[in-house]
Amino acid sequence: MTEMNFKEINDFISNGLRLKTFPVAVRFLKDESDFPEKTRQPSLALQKRVTICQAVTMARVYGWTVGLTREDLICVPAMIAFGFSGADDPQGSLASLFCEVNFHDDEGRAREEVASMNLLDNDKWKAIVLAPLAKGLYEPDSVAIYGNPAQVMRMIQAWAYRKGERLFGTFGGKVECSEYLIAPFTLQVARVAIPGMGDRIFSMTQDDEMVFGLPGKELQELAQGLREAGNKIGARYPVTFYQNFQPEFPKPYKVLGEDLGIL
Repeated sequence: MTEMNFKEINDFISNGLRLKTFPVAVRFLKDESDFPEKTRQPSLALQKRVTICQAVTMARVYGWTVGLTREDLICVPAMIAFGFSGADDPQGSLASLFCEVNFHDDEGRAREEVASMNLLDNDKWKAIVLAPLAKGLYEPDSVAIYGNPAQVMRMIQAWAYRKGERLFGTFGGKVECSEYLIAPFTLQVARVAIPGMGDRIFSMTQDDEMVFGLPGKELQELAQGLREAGNKIGARYPVTFYQNFQPEFPKPYKVLGEDLGIL
């Protein structure tokens, strides 16, 4: 795709769904030297280490291009999930942490949950870059689009229309960045995610926000689906209210109306 394609697709999705924040293009890199020009690394630009979900917010709200390496990150569970920890047993480390903070009271069940999560191998990727899709800086590996449930519903309809399949997601309420950033990249499928505790505490994700994550190569399909899915019945966002009915009022209103001769 060209830069103009990305901007056109971004504008169509953003305007059609009336999104509050920018769709975020995400790319996993073998080396930080591949960061686009003017990329901000939090450890350098802000003199701070941040969470991955904070970087998503910087991209989707500020419009920044944000580059992350191990030195930029402070969220231990996300660093494990994204392969930045160097842990000998990443799944075991994450399971132990879940037990320590009482997200589980049994390490066996904790390990079962972690085994179902999407994790990257240690050191497979050295850096991550996140930027508004509209900038068209690179072909994204995955794209994260935040919206309310009705906006996400339209994206689900669009996906089902083009792919002939219903959408899946896994929900654990924690480390959900792995679900909407990693899963679309490694599994090459779209995912619906409910942002977890970190998103809401550190990156100011609002109570009504969900995330639709998809492989970057499927952007054109999503846009086409939004254009066509349900168009014969006027399906769109905001959902159109049905108005072809006559309201009923409580009895005192009816009596007064009859007395006045207007009903």
